[in-house]
Amino acid sequence: MKPTQIILGGTMAEPIIIVPYDERWKEEFHKIGSLLRKTLGSLAIRIDHIGSTAIEGLDAKPIIDIQISVESHEPMSYKPLMESIGYLYRNDNSDKTKRYFREFAEMKRTHIHIRERGSWSEQFTLLFRDFLREHEEYCRLYAEEKYILMNRYKQAQVRHLYVEGKDPIIWKIMYEASRWSQRVGWKPGKTDI
Repeated sequence: MKPTQIILGGTMAEPIIIVPYDERWKEEFHKIGSLLRKTLGSLAIRIDHIGSTAIEGLDAKPIIDIQISVESHEPMSYKPLMESIGYLYRNDNSDKTKRYFREFAEMKRTHIHIRERGSWSEQFTLLFRDFLREHEEYCRLYAEEKYILMNRYKQAQVRHLYVEGKDPIIWKIMYEASRWSQRVGWKPGKTDI
């Protein structure tokens, strides 16, 4: 075990680390996304690179976030397919607007969010990403806040406080993103994979 890692509830938790944008994140997403597309086929209506690693130039935790859009959460016919390629369903996730999968041990850290097509949470995530891709000044604000929170909550035991601490800046950005979406007539573009 690395000295900076902490065991929580029988699993290893990592401290919050924000790093400068890395071009390899695009490649990592494409590799994982292509495997997901091959495995899920038409069950996956969309497979999108989301989160900070999806926004060129934005500093981020080096974790690839992927959103898969499906027609319906139930039945979870995608669950055995996801597990067959190494992604474990996390039924302990409290967000009922998605089904959350994480990598098995020894795999590249990946967060996979499965959401219903057209749902508010699916659209929110895509709008947030697309707005930041078009507005560098908001990327800077977001990155500054993430660094402040990382330094405030360095220990993995309070990781949830880092996540909760981002809420005010996320809502500030989404206020502007909503106004922008109305001006430009935003709608999600083509799926990434």
